[in-house]
Amino acid sequence: MSFTLAIVGRPNVGKSTLFNRLVGKKLALVDDQPGVTRDLREGDARLGDLKFTVIDSAGLEDVTDDSLQGRMRRLTERAVEMADICLFVIDARAGVTPTDQVFADILRKKNAHVILAANKAEGKNADAGVLDAYALGLGEPLRLSAEHGEGMDELYHMLRPLAEEFAAKAAADAPEVDVDVSDDESEEGPRTPTREKPLQIAVIGRPNAGKSTLINKIIGEERLLTGPEAGITRDAISVSADFMGTPMRIFDTAGMRKKAKVTEKLEKLSVSDGLRAVRFAEVVVVLLDVGIPFEQQDLRIADFAESEGRAVVVAANKWDLEEDKTEKLKELRESFERLLPQLRGAPMVTVSAKTGKGLDRLHAAILKAYDVWNRRVSTAKLNQWLGAMTEAHPPPAPGGRRIKLRYMTQVKTRPPAFVVMCNHGDMLPESYSRYLVNGLRADFDMPGTPIRLTMRDQGDKNPFKDKKFHTPSRLRKHKGVQIKKS
Repeated sequence: MSFTLAIVGRPNVGKSTLFNRLVGKKLALVDDQPGVTRDLREGDARLGDLKFTVIDSAGLEDVTDDSLQGRMRRLTERAVEMADICLFVIDARAGVTPTDQVFADILRKKNAHVILAANKAEGKNADAGVLDAYALGLGEPLRLSAEHGEGMDELYHMLRPLAEEFAAKAAADAPEVDVDVSDDESEEGPRTPTREKPLQIAVIGRPNAGKSTLINKIIGEERLLTGPEAGITRDAISVSADFMGTPMRIFDTAGMRKKAKVTEKLEKLSVSDGLRAVRFAEVVVVLLDVGIPFEQQDLRIADFAESEGRAVVVAANKWDLEEDKTEKLKELRESFERLLPQLRGAPMVTVSAKTGKGLDRLHAAILKAYDVWNRRVSTAKLNQWLGAMTEAHPPPAPGGRRIKLRYMTQVKTRPPAFVVMCNHGDMLPESYSRYLVNGLRADFDMPGTPIRLTMRDQGDKNPFKDKKFHTPSRLRKHKGVQIKKS
């Protein structure tokens, strides 16, 4: 999806009808009674060749207390902040109301891309309301009829340039991953981060682990909101920094809680935003609270980063509060090796975001993980290694069929990916693949980084079976074959 569009407005202006038309299904309840939509509803929308995420929100009420309407308003305001584009819908037949004026002021402050839409604009009865909409100061209103599908072409032409802008920004921010290995056997080092193309880092973890505090300490200023309350950060925010001489773009993300505890749609969107930040990162720093490390959610977060193929660094925060540091460090390392075997050998450091102690270790660990993520091994070394590994521990022979691992090469970096040419590859047990992956980590100094290993089945076919060979005339004469002269 190229961008996110939030539909907002007073109750009963036709937001859910418009949402249903964009997603092509009746996902949202529609009724003449105002206030039917209370939660945020997210859907995959399509308009022409544009694909995007659309959010249907609760009707904006002019209420700021803790009542249901007040909570619904705060939820909608957060959706506006998180969306790339906001579609502000008014009722053209009712004209501009004082409540519309209030929320137009809010939208001008909260979102850079606001499109004003006058819905229910079919017929002459809506002309006066459309003209009134100019007074909101949000530009020329778009005439829509969500019920009849009128104005969709105009909406497409308004969204198209914005979609291209967001696509260009996403392409600029996206890291290079799954990079093809060149044909030559030169072992090139990783890309050197520059100010124009900094090293991209995502800091993820549970709420109140100290992510925003750590980033503030790295950049040397109080840029991000912090506090004792868990879950202050709601969306992924990126900041640029020169971390000990290395240009970096660092993403601060919302805390990720256990799924059962994520009851607010708002928090679900925040977690989703954090997962998107992982996909924009090259190195992911999983920040733990040293007092309660390696809870189930920490393991899920680290596993997600590994499954996305990103380099991973584990950092245990609040180290300044720990009394028996030697025993605690031993306990952390043992838990890490046991609970995250897929990241065995990944850098693990202790830091204090509050005091700044251990930031040098964190910087070194990030660069080490980045270097390993870019690791390249020549084909000659790989095949010499493969021969030694199969000789030391031959592949099994399931059903009496011998599995032959014939040839191995590296096809990608970021993360390292290898292909083994073999027969009966689908019969090779997972345990043997793990044996090879662990051997790659140990013998080629690739601790902790995700490694992709693919078995490419060539079967047992004779490579010369289907080839036709020309018998030389001297051999045919030797066999008594008469050769016809042309």
